[in-house]
Amino acid sequence: MSAIFSTNRLSALSEKVEAFLKTEVYPNEQRWLKKPFKEVEIELRGLREKAMETGGWNAYLPEADGGPGLSLTEVAQLGALMGGTPFGHFVFNCQAPDAGNIELLLKYGSPGIREEFLEPLLKGEIRSCFSMTEPGMAGSNPVRLATRAVRDGDHYVIKGHKWFTSSADGAAFAIVMAVTDPDAENPYRKASMIIVPCNNPGFNLVRNIPVMGHAGEGWHSHAEIRYDEARVPVSYRLGEEGAGFTMAQERLGPGRIHHCMRWIGICERAFDLMCRRAVSREVGDGEPLGNKQLVQSMIADSRAEIDAARLMVLHAAAKIQEQGQKAARHEISAIKFFVANILQKVVDRAIQVHGALGITDDSILSYYYREERGARIYDGPDEVHKTALARGILREYGLSL
Repeated sequence: MSAIFSTNRLSALSEKVEAFLKTEVYPNEQRWLKKPFKEVEIELRGLREKAMETGGWNAYLPEADGGPGLSLTEVAQLGALMGGTPFGHFVFNCQAPDAGNIELLLKYGSPGIREEFLEPLLKGEIRSCFSMTEPGMAGSNPVRLATRAVRDGDHYVIKGHKWFTSSADGAAFAIVMAVTDPDAENPYRKASMIIVPCNNPGFNLVRNIPVMGHAGEGWHSHAEIRYDEARVPVSYRLGEEGAGFTMAQERLGPGRIHHCMRWIGICERAFDLMCRRAVSREVGDGEPLGNKQLVQSMIADSRAEIDAARLMVLHAAAKIQEQGQKAARHEISAIKFFVANILQKVVDRAIQVHGALGITDDSILSYYYREERGARIYDGPDEVHKTALARGILREYGLSL
């Protein structure tokens, strides 16, 4: 934890959360990773009452909504602790995509939506998913959507094909981004966010998409979905019609802080494993691997890069807190591609130091390598964020783009 961003409140809470993770989660992690997630989920839900007692439940929410009322910089640092294990965020009800969906429902949900969908989500009784990306459209250009929601009296009829709808398997509902006004002059006013219960006859989960050979299940999966004329009340729309992209952008700023600090938690875990391996593995009689200068270089580079990434993210979080998301747009773009690349480098180095063990499922490193390669793609590929950052900077220098 960075001392310059630390608070007494955060220190006390972090101590409890870390102790819980070390006692209840880390000892079971390898066993859980080798079991079907739907079996693991039963155990994780059994731990949630203990997790609540730490004060870290719904860590990103204000006190009025059942959270601890932390600042964004405090939430970020707590998120790095939870990110040290694949199950940390889930057990505290801080997992994506539910965390982002909860924030949307809190701000834009009608009283009826809050009662039907938000309340059980806050209690951890149900899960949700977010359905935006389409296989037929480039995800790097979010205004290009083929899924349509056509008004029919007091209902919308939704038809379209989505994929990488994370955690749809077993979810109670999806928030679907669909075009409601294809003729809107402003392309960013074409789409709306609409809730579709997953038991709707028009909600068809085609498959859990294999990621590097692993399809997963339950919360730990990415689904392909067809909306075959799913009919839902107009009252299931979030906010006003055409406001979908505005809501998506509001979700993305703090969401990227959460993502990046989770990645830093993964980096710290991989770094710890790398250092332990360097000390314990002998390459000759009485000669540990850590004596090799190339291994020392990997460790030094990783330590510097993780520290730099952490401070970049906390700086972005502080700027969002103090000046708002728009003022921090450059920082938000920068942390997305910078931290995602550091994540890939650190995990790769840790695997290299572990040798053959690192690429087996006997180590958590292979899991991270497989599951987190997507960090450089989802939430906007690196190239899009680099372009956005560079163009924004050059505009400030007077270049017309």
